[in-house]
Amino acid sequence: MGIAIVVVILVLAVVFVGFSLKIVPQQKVGVVERLGKFNRLLTPGVNILVPFVDFVRLYHDLRIQQAHVPPQTVITKDNVQVQIDTIIFYQVVAPEEATYGISDYVSGVRNITTATMRQIIGKLELDETLSGRERISIEIRIALDEATEKWGVRIERVEVIDIKPPSDIQDAMDKQMKAERSKRAIVLEAEAAKQDMILRAEGDKQSKILKAEGDKEARIREAEGLRQAQELEALGRAKAIQAVAEAEKQRIELLRAAELDENVLAYKSFEALAEIAKGPANKVFLPSSTVDALGSVGAIGELFKSTK
Repeated sequence: MGIAIVVVILVLAVVFVGFSLKIVPQQKVGVVERLGKFNRLLTPGVNILVPFVDFVRLYHDLRIQQAHVPPQTVITKDNVQVQIDTIIFYQVVAPEEATYGISDYVSGVRNITTATMRQIIGKLELDETLSGRERISIEIRIALDEATEKWGVRIERVEVIDIKPPSDIQDAMDKQMKAERSKRAIVLEAEAAKQDMILRAEGDKQSKILKAEGDKEARIREAEGLRQAQELEALGRAKAIQAVAEAEKQRIELLRAAELDENVLAYKSFEALAEIAKGPANKVFLPSSTVDALGSVGAIGELFKSTK
């Protein structure tokens, strides 16, 4: 009997300890009720409860959770049915309110998302709906924040995963997209041809300008060279005339130094005239005063002979 009593006591102790000790994992909390009333929260680690008095109503995961909203068929402002797939990211920030504020906050989040989505899409046309994912997500998040503030749940993100229009609308959009791409390709090709023509014309213009500049520079250099050549030629002629003049000057000075009289000089002049007149096509015209002096040529000649 003593052994049986000890065994019973040990079993009761184990059961008591089992009901008294609660181990809570990290990032989780437990909502404890004492005699049906909220008492406290169980934090991660080892927690002690009063057996048969304290009861763990619910465990909440404090990590960010995601709730997938099933695809919803909504009607746009221009009466087109589209199917929208959405996902919600949320986090429990107040476990007590999440337990007693609403019976099922996940279903509440999904229902509010669906209702808000219908209201938003009903104000948008198809094109605005297809291009307004960010706008739709922001408006759904604002509506959820207002509702879940009392639920102890914080909405982190709302993502519109997909928007599917009807198949006939999708085919028409595909054809329109192909037409737009073809049009864009034609426009780009025409623009490229235009740019090519402009560049070619600009290149031809620059080539002509450069050629004209080259011709102008060549003519300038040619004229400059001709001018310098004429200047050098004129300078050479001037120097030659100056040299002849200097030689004539020296000859005259030598003649003067030889003390030749006027008769000798006259005779030399007539000899020069005779040499000039030797040519068959040369004609020498002498003034009358010179003809009068020709009578003394013989005398001058005889004088040179006698002197020689």
